[in-house]
Amino acid sequence: MDAHTLLYGLIGDPVSHSLSPVMHNKAFKQIGYNGAYLAFHIKDLGPETIYGIKALGVKGLSVTIPHKVTIMDLIDEIDETAKKIGAVNTIVNDNGKLSGYNTDCIGAVKALQEKTQIAGKEVVMIGAGGAARAVGYGILSKGGKLKIVNILKDEGENLAKDLDVPYYPISDFKKLDYQILVNTTPVGMTPDTDAMPVQSKDLKKGAVVMDIIYNPLKTKLLKEAEKIGCATVDGVSMFVFQGVAQFELWTQQKAPVDLMRHTVLESL
Repeated sequence: MDAHTLLYGLIGDPVSHSLSPVMHNKAFKQIGYNGAYLAFHIKDLGPETIYGIKALGVKGLSVTIPHKVTIMDLIDEIDETAKKIGAVNTIVNDNGKLSGYNTDCIGAVKALQEKTQIAGKEVVMIGAGGAARAVGYGILSKGGKLKIVNILKDEGENLAKDLDVPYYPISDFKKLDYQILVNTTPVGMTPDTDAMPVQSKDLKKGAVVMDIIYNPLKTKLLKEAEKIGCATVDGVSMFVFQGVAQFELWTQQKAPVDLMRHTVLESL
């Protein structure tokens, strides 16, 4: 690092578990880009955070739980896809103008397509937060038939209305038919690795089960799904693909995808 090093980072709560710093810093080094990426623990997101980003000249940010929706009211410009999704996970600082993008959508679609076709499939998505907005939008854009399940009724109904799909309370999960199940909640994430968003007995044999959590690599949901013969998709693929899209937005250079995936897997 020197006086010309460009600063990037992650804002969210929590951030201590994140592998974004190791992934992006390795990628910067690999392509010879003079950048450094840090994790910033931001509990309460407000205008002062934006002032800090601009004052310090932070060139780009990843945005994680719980700020992906709130950040939209604080930045200068939002990409059309991110507007439709209703969540931002990536910020680019262009000479003091902060623009928001969503790369979670690309990440989720590419990760699922490594294991299954999405078009025409019945898909149940657990969760209705910022990541769910992106995943749901991506599934619908590829022709999936989406249903939303969520604990909080208002949040679930709002997302279902925005995406024009049905909402069901979590208690109805066992009655729903699906070929693809996606967990977009943090339930099961380190350190609460014994938690599951739904009960094992309600999982369907033969489904494709995806968990967007990548730490741990194999959540309890994925372990239980594997026991009954489901194909599983861990959170690493989505995490890497969304990170690749971020990296290319920030640097305008091709990301070293294989290195980024290897770095994350090695760290886990």
